[in-house]
Amino acid sequence: MRKITSILILITIFSVKGQELTIPQVSQYLSDNPFLMSPSYAGIGNYVKVRMNGLTQWVGVQDAPDTQSLSADVRLGNRSGIGMVLYNDSNGETKQRGGKISFAHHLTIDKYEDHYFSMALSFNLNQFRIDIQNFRDNNDLAVVDDRASSNPNFDLGTLYRRGGFYLSLNVSNILDKNLQKFNPIFEPNTLRNYFLYSGYKFRKSRRDNFEIEPSVFFQYFESDNRSITDMNIKFRWYDFIDYYYVGLTYRFLNDQPGTPLYVAPILGLKKGDLYFGYSYQVIMNEILGYSSGTHVFTLGVDLFQGISNCTCTY
Repeated sequence: MRKITSILILITIFSVKGQELTIPQVSQYLSDNPFLMSPSYAGIGNYVKVRMNGLTQWVGVQDAPDTQSLSADVRLGNRSGIGMVLYNDSNGETKQRGGKISFAHHLTIDKYEDHYFSMALSFNLNQFRIDIQNFRDNNDLAVVDDRASSNPNFDLGTLYRRGGFYLSLNVSNILDKNLQKFNPIFEPNTLRNYFLYSGYKFRKSRRDNFEIEPSVFFQYFESDNRSITDMNIKFRWYDFIDYYYVGLTYRFLNDQPGTPLYVAPILGLKKGDLYFGYSYQVIMNEILGYSSGTHVFTLGVDLFQGISNCTCTY
C-alpha cells in the first residue's frame, strides 16, 4: 500500500492537475452567496454579508478533498462594492490556500424596469504546496523535497440584471501560472476558467411570499478543454425579512449529460441577521463504491444595515 501511495504522490509532483489554483466551485454558491460565483455581486444588498463555507468531499475516503472559505462583501457609496474571500483547500498531500480582493461597480440602465449592469476586477494570491512530510516519516527515499509555488492573478466579472433575470460572465486566473517549482513539460501553465451563471426568479408580485428560481452554471477549463454544467432549481418562502428554501442541483460533464457527477438536495434559512445553508451531494460516479457523498455547510451573518440611494445595489 505504501508503494502504491508513493507512486501516486510522485505522479502528483510532476503533473499536478487536481487543484486549479482557485477555490473549488461546488453547490456552495447556491447558499445565497453569489459573490463566491462572481466578484460582480460585491456590494449588492443592504448589509455587510459574511459567509463561512465548509466542504468535506467523498465522506469515508481517507485524505479526501476538504475546503474551508470565508467571504464578505459590502457596498461602497451608492454604486460600488468591495469583497474578499479567504480559503484553505487540502487534497491528500497537496495543499493550497489563498485570498481574493474584489472591486465592483454597478450601473443603472433603467431604474423603472430594474435594469442594471455590473463589472468587477479581482486580485487573487494563491499558495500551492505538495507536502511530503508523511513520506519522510515513512523513510521513503523516493520523495526528497516539498514543492511550493505562489501565484498572483486576476479575475474579471460582469453581471446583467433585468427584473428577475440575471446573467453573469466571468474569467478567472487570467495570467499564466509560474512553473519554476514544477515540471514545465507535464504541468499546464494555463489555468483560465470561464464561468457562466444565469437564472430567473419567478414571483407573481412583490407581495407574494413564494418564489421559484431555476438557474444554470457552466464552467470551462481552457487548459484541457473540460467543461461542466449545473442545472438548479430553488423554491423560496418569505416571511417578511426571513425566508426558507429547498432545491436541487444536477451536475454533469458536458460530454456525458446523462451521467451526473452528483445530485444534491439543498436547503437553508435566514432568520433575522443569521443564515444557515446545507447541501448533500449524492455521488453518482465510480467513487460511489467508496463514499456516500459530500457535505457542504454554510453559516452566515448580515451586519450593519444601510439602504442605498441607488436601486442598482438593492
